Amino acid sequence: MRLLKRQFPKSEIYWWIDSGLAPLLENDPDLTGLIPFERRRWARPKNWRGLWHTVRWMRAQRFDWVIDLQCLARSGTLAWLANGNLTIGLDWEREGARCYYDYVVHRPAKLVHAVDWNIDALRVLGVPTDREYEWMPQRKDVAAQLRRKWPVTGRRWLALQPGARWLNKRWPAEHFAELLRKLSLEYPQFHFAILGGAEDQPLGKKIIGATPERCLDLTGQLSLPEMVEWLRLSELLVTNDTGPMHVAAALGKPVVALFGPTDPRRTGPYGQLDHTLQLDLPCVPCLKQRCRWPQPMECLRALQPTAAFAAIQKQLAV
Repeated sequence: MRLLKRQFPKSEIYWWIDSGLAPLLENDPDLTGLIPFERRRWARPKNWRGLWHTVRWMRAQRFDWVIDLQCLARSGTLAWLANGNLTIGLDWEREGARCYYDYVVHRPAKLVHAVDWNIDALRVLGVPTDREYEWMPQRKDVAAQLRRKWPVTGRRWLALQPGARWLNKRWPAEHFAELLRKLSLEYPQFHFAILGGAEDQPLGKKIIGATPERCLDLTGQLSLPEMVEWLRLSELLVTNDTGPMHVAAALGKPVVALFGPTDPRRTGPYGQLDHTLQLDLPCVPCLKQRCRWPQPMECLRALQPTAAFAAIQKQLAV
């Protein structure tokens, strides 16, 4: 989006996005508008009427380019139905989406990071891809709101993200708690913010008990823009493989990322792959949402807090 707008400043750019994630991009200066959809209700017939209205509106715009970077059946179908002059997408072997594209962008190598692969789609279109721009500009109104709602000013913060959409991406809460005890003893100058959605509140309650006087449990309390600004003011994020990890990397914040079933070489924190921790087990990376290893979740359970603590020490010493 940033690169497209810089190359074509008079262009009108729309983003088709899950309505739950839309707040991340609302009022973005490089976007003309958002096209929200309900991902969880996509296949329900009672929602098809609204979907058809969206398709009709998109076709009426007569888009020059339609770019699909998700490569899912739903995104490929919508890209095709939008009927743009040129539809391009990635050559991802899942759900058959590639059949909808006029041009398929092949992955240069098996372990090329997803961000680099996405950027290759712009190269196909002749868009310069140097990255001298701000990925996520500050939302000053949201930053000011944080300072009114929480004791932010005058404190140094480290953030922890214990949740993840896949259950088998979650480093155990007791490991986070043990890590927090170590950090609070070694770094008395820091306070700790526990981030996450409402579904992560049980994890937050377990972790905050390690040092309640120095912790702020924010699980279930932050909007997506507030989460972004919390990461911006934090000095480091300890995280599972999840969305806030990518946000922190985009903000240029140091990250210590804990990986189990997924492959950081492809989807790790961009520009910080040497800051990921992952055990070398025969099952890793399985890329599966359910663990079938004889010792369940060993890839994360055996990843000890001492390893994460050492990685954080290294980061904070820079």
